[in-house]
Amino acid sequence: MEHVKSYVRYPIDRNGRSLIVEGPVPSEFLRTLSLHPKLDAFRKPKEQHQALVEISELPEGRIILAREDDVIVGYVTFHYPDEMERWSEGGMLDLVELGAIEVADDYRNFGLGKALISTAFEHGQLDNMIVFTTEYYWHWDLESSGLNVWEYREMMERLMKSVGMVWFATDDPEICAHPANCLMVRIGKDVPLSSVEQFDRVRFRQRFMY
Repeated sequence: MEHVKSYVRYPIDRNGRSLIVEGPVPSEFLRTLSLHPKLDAFRKPKEQHQALVEISELPEGRIILAREDDVIVGYVTFHYPDEMERWSEGGMLDLVELGAIEVADDYRNFGLGKALISTAFEHGQLDNMIVFTTEYYWHWDLESSGLNVWEYREMMERLMKSVGMVWFATDDPEICAHPANCLMVRIGKDVPLSSVEQFDRVRFRQRFMY
């Protein structure tokens, strides 16, 4: 499976701050940077920094980041689904997960989320992949955002739709556990029909549902 990685770099100026959005970035460069202390939604910043380095070293792994000087203030990750999750059951080489997206509190409302995701899809580099993300309300930062569950869900849907990801039905128990949870998917234009059919079999175990 060919994993096309085309480096993209954009300067962004917001409220007097000069930021860079770039990626996919190699592990060697990531090691020279530090993670903003407020990027702690998934792990402690030091541990998350190491996780980003490890993802970037995977053949399919992609890290797109936003930084101010040498401090990472936002990032998005792409990688194969965890082998313990149902999404890996099909053994699909052209199915990757948009795993995590996080922006430090002081840098929100700068449009960085959209910039990070759109950079990942530049130059058609994911057109041969099915990209999916699973949105669970218990991962959402409702307190800091000031949004309720449904407002946050709407915000995440708008973000994912900006790169052509759309809502897909599934019988996955975790997603079905709450009506705000959802599966968002983008099927690249170069993905074969056989892969789309295999993905259908993964997202529905109860075959009568599709």
